[in-house]
Amino acid sequence: MIKDNILQVQAQMDAASRRAGRAPEDVALIAVTKTNPVQRLQEAYEAGSRDFGENKVQEMLEKMEQLPQDIRWHMIGHLQRNKVKYIVGRVYLIHSVDSLRLAQEISRESVKRKVISDILIEVNVAAEDSKFGTSEQEALELVEAVAGLPGIRIKGLMTIAPFVENPEENRVYFRNLKQLSVDIMSKNIDNVFMDVLSMGMTGDYQVAIEEGATYVRVGTGIFGARDYSVSK
Repeated sequence: MIKDNILQVQAQMDAASRRAGRAPEDVALIAVTKTNPVQRLQEAYEAGSRDFGENKVQEMLEKMEQLPQDIRWHMIGHLQRNKVKYIVGRVYLIHSVDSLRLAQEISRESVKRKVISDILIEVNVAAEDSKFGTSEQEALELVEAVAGLPGIRIKGLMTIAPFVENPEENRVYFRNLKQLSVDIMSKNIDNVFMDVLSMGMTGDYQVAIEEGATYVRVGTGIFGARDYSVSK
C-alpha cells in the first residue's frame, strides 16, 4: 500500500509540475513519518523514499538509529532550543526556524561541531494564532539577523498553510510565500539562498507545487491516517 501511495503522490506531483511549466525533478517529496513505526518507514525507503520528515526530536533520533544511513532527515516540527544539540550535524535540513534565539542556538552548536547547518525560515503566512513562524512582515528582518550568524546557511522559506477542505483556499498563501522569497532574494543578502520553498501537505501539495514549492511534506497521503494512540 505504501509503495502504491508513493507512486500515486509522485505522479500527481509530476502532473502539477507540468501544469505549472516546471520540471518534475525540481520538486522533492518528504515522507512525513511522525507516529509511524520503523517498519512502515522501511517500506517507504524500499519504495524509493529518501527524504523523511519528523516533528519531534526524540522520535527522529530513535528512528535514525534503526534505519539506513543515506536517509535525509528533515526537522519539520517546532524545535525547542534545548533540543538543538541533539540534531545539529545529523539532519539534512531544519525547516522550522522561527526566531533569532533559535537560530543563535543552532549557530552555537554548529560552530562547536564544525558543521554548517542548512535551515529554512518558517513564516506564518496565514497569520494563524495556533501556528508557529515569524510574520510575513517581519520575515526579512529575521532573515537579515540570522544571515550573519556563523555555522548557518539560509536555504529558503517554509510555511504551514491552514487545514482546509478546498486546497484552492491556500493558493494565496503559497503564492505569497513564493513572492516573499523573490523579494528577499532581490536584497542580495550574503549567506541567503532562496532556492528552497517547503510548502504543501497531503491536502494541498498540488496547489503548492503550482505556486512554486520545491519540497512538499506528505504524511497521510503515504502512510494513511495516523494512529496517535501509539506510544513512542
